[in-house]
Amino acid sequence: MSTERPIQLRSTVYASLFAALISAGAFIAFPLGPVPIVLQNMFVLLAGVLLGWKWGAASVLIYLLAGAVGFPVFSAGRGGLAHLFGPTGGYLMSYLPAVVIVGAVSGYLFTLAAGNRKKEIYFNILSMILGSVIVYAIGVSWLKVVTGLSWGKVIAVGMLPFLIGDGLKIGAAAYIAEIVRPRMKA
Repeated sequence: MSTERPIQLRSTVYASLFAALISAGAFIAFPLGPVPIVLQNMFVLLAGVLLGWKWGAASVLIYLLAGAVGFPVFSAGRGGLAHLFGPTGGYLMSYLPAVVIVGAVSGYLFTLAAGNRKKEIYFNILSMILGSVIVYAIGVSWLKVVTGLSWGKVIAVGMLPFLIGDGLKIGAAAYIAEIVRPRMKA
C-alpha cells in the first residue's frame, strides 16, 4: 500500500469532519438582524489553517452542496438553493474563496515561521483576518444587492455588530489550531 493512500484517506476524513463542524456551527446561532452570529465562519477559517487550501475547500464544498440540495445545514436549520440566494447567501458563498485564501496564505506563512510557535500563531491570525475580510467583502456586497439598503445601513447590520465576535472567534481558532495541528500531523 502506498504512503499516499493513508494520507489521502486521512485528509478526506478531516474534510468531512470539518464539513460537519461547519454545519454544527450553523446551529450555534445568536440572532441579530438579518444576519445571525454563528460559529460557521470560525470552522471555515480553521479548516483553511489546518487542512490547507485544497482540503479546506473540499470541506466547504461538501457543506455548501449539502445545504444546496436541501439538508438543513445553514443557520436556523435551513437548506436549499433559495437560502443561498437570500440575505445570508453572500456570506455562505464567500466561505469557499475565504478558505482557499486562508489555506494558501497560512500554509505559505507556516513555512516562513520555521517552527517558531509565536510566529505560527501570529501568521494564523493574519491569514484568518484576511479570510474574514473576504467573507465581509462578499457577504456585505450580496446583502446590499438583495436588500437594496444603503452601504452605510448594510455595513451597520451586516458587519459592524459581528467584528468583536469575529475577533474572539479568530483568537479561539488560532489557539485551537496550535493545539490540534501537531496531533493531526502525528
